[in-house]
Amino acid sequence: MTKPITSIDEIADRYDAVLCDVWGVIHNGRQAYPTACAALQRLRAAGKHVILITNVPKPRGPIPGQLNRFGVPRDAWDAIVTSGDAIRAELAQRAPGPVFRIGPRDYDRQLWEGLELVEAPLSSAAFIGISGLNRDDETPADYVETLRQAKVRDLEMICANPDIVVQFGDRMIWCAGAIARDYEALGGKVIMAGKPFAPIYDLAREELAEIAGRDIEASRILCIGDGVVTDIAGANAQGLDSLFIAAGIHGEALWTNGKLDPAKVDAALAAENVRATYTMAALA
Repeated sequence: MTKPITSIDEIADRYDAVLCDVWGVIHNGRQAYPTACAALQRLRAAGKHVILITNVPKPRGPIPGQLNRFGVPRDAWDAIVTSGDAIRAELAQRAPGPVFRIGPRDYDRQLWEGLELVEAPLSSAAFIGISGLNRDDETPADYVETLRQAKVRDLEMICANPDIVVQFGDRMIWCAGAIARDYEALGGKVIMAGKPFAPIYDLAREELAEIAGRDIEASRILCIGDGVVTDIAGANAQGLDSLFIAAGIHGEALWTNGKLDPAKVDAALAAENVRATYTMAALA
């Protein structure tokens, strides 16, 4: 059974560092969650190290400015690692491509900068690079024919964001991971480096060791996130404890009579064959 808690203070003494998800945990894509940010501030004030670990499909460079605009205080975190950072090595190895790109051009332009990849139509591309859906109002159904054609050519897909959906304000939008999931279902080969895959955790542990001045034992690291197949599955694969934030992308699906339902939480985790050490409705 996953242990419900109501405050991060209940377990803080057991850990020296946290790897904390961003979207759905400390902000909703438009504004920060004040209680979540305050919880991270309390951890840092108590001498804990906080690494933000996000599947955003861009390098970390612009992320601090984005967090500042959303109202996330700078003293709530020590460092940031992104799926974009983790996947760029895979993209660089395939230069000059050519690559068939899927994803919003303005939002993810930093991901591609300096890689010297040549773009091409699907019919002549050497692989697919995807950072998201082209538009927020699209769904995976819009990509069925594209994926079918890609599989006929046996193209490899490099996915910069393993997330399936993400909370944006008061709605959910589809992410690149949903397209990668569907391509894998067709038998296509997909490479990802963000959560739940090892490369992003390797980066996070490197950042953590540099900040702490030493290696932090796995037993003293807590992962926090709202994604069952990303945050929690990734923590399990790394042998790390996890705190499952049950609101986030799940809304009130795991609630009964206005309260978090531990049985529903355990059922949701079991459905994906993962386990969480703790759960709470929202980070606080």
